[in-house]
Amino acid sequence: MPDAKVSPLNAIVRRIVGALLFLFVAVIIVYIGRDGYTDSNGDGISFLDAVYYATVSLSTTGYGDISPVTDLARLTNIVVITPLRVAFLIVLVGTTLEVLTERSRQALRIQKWRNKVRDHVVVIGFGTKGRSAINALLAEHDVEANQVVVVDTDQQALDAASALGLITVHGSATRADVLRVAGVQRARSVVIAPNRDDTAVLVTLTARELAPKASILASVREAENVHLLKQSGADQVVVSSETAGRLLGMATRTPLVVDMVEDLLTPETGLAIAERPVTPKEEGGSPRHLPDTVLGLVRAGQLYRVDAPEADALEPGDRLLYVRHTARPDDDEDR
Repeated sequence: MPDAKVSPLNAIVRRIVGALLFLFVAVIIVYIGRDGYTDSNGDGISFLDAVYYATVSLSTTGYGDISPVTDLARLTNIVVITPLRVAFLIVLVGTTLEVLTERSRQALRIQKWRNKVRDHVVVIGFGTKGRSAINALLAEHDVEANQVVVVDTDQQALDAASALGLITVHGSATRADVLRVAGVQRARSVVIAPNRDDTAVLVTLTARELAPKASILASVREAENVHLLKQSGADQVVVSSETAGRLLGMATRTPLVVDMVEDLLTPETGLAIAERPVTPKEEGGSPRHLPDTVLGLVRAGQLYRVDAPEADALEPGDRLLYVRHTARPDDDEDR
């Protein structure tokens, strides 16, 4: 669970400084009132004796070889030394108490999250593909950061994900117990974006077994592995190497087309591909006559391009895939 973290080194240094400060105050108090103390060897209380007495007193060791004998010294021990002793002990055990408290609080937060989380998105891998997928999810404004769970074996990547407010799970997504911790059995979608195709296949098999109804979207490097992902249970498979290769090929002939594709794939500004239901007024009409630039429609889970015969007339329950205009940063500034 994302949370504000303090550097362990800073926490330890602050506690050590606090303990030394308490010890120094106790030493000064004892040394100033040294006439009210007696030493078992009878040679008086030196500054070293004051340091020794303060140390054994604050640590509750108390050998008894140096002890207060006057009323003022004893009153000082009651009013000053005893509170310092308590504070000193709190500082010493504070780190342990803080760790135990933080673990308990974190465990409760995780348990509470597991009991409530539903229809979230699990992203396997927080590399380039995983980050881009999450950015696209968050840009659509229908997914909050705390509804995205990132699973990765790289702690640095998880730290970066946690800094964005995402839920993180450390471990290999090929293991069913790790996916259960991520709540994949109650997830709406599972995005599988590891660095290796064989890992993607194994993760897809495991995720499909745990979440039969979830939408699984996977990325592979080689097109020859697409059928393996499909057989493993992936609903959609994106071939990253071929997609990049096509864009590179297009860039050699029509570079501006690549810019347009990049614009469509970037939902924050410019143009973006979106989906919406057909309104009652649009039923029976042709998608070509709509003011929106319609690319296709989805009917009963089947995608039809806008030039397909099935797309000649819109039916109730159809969903349109269209080009949506989004606000540009300079437009916001003009306003």
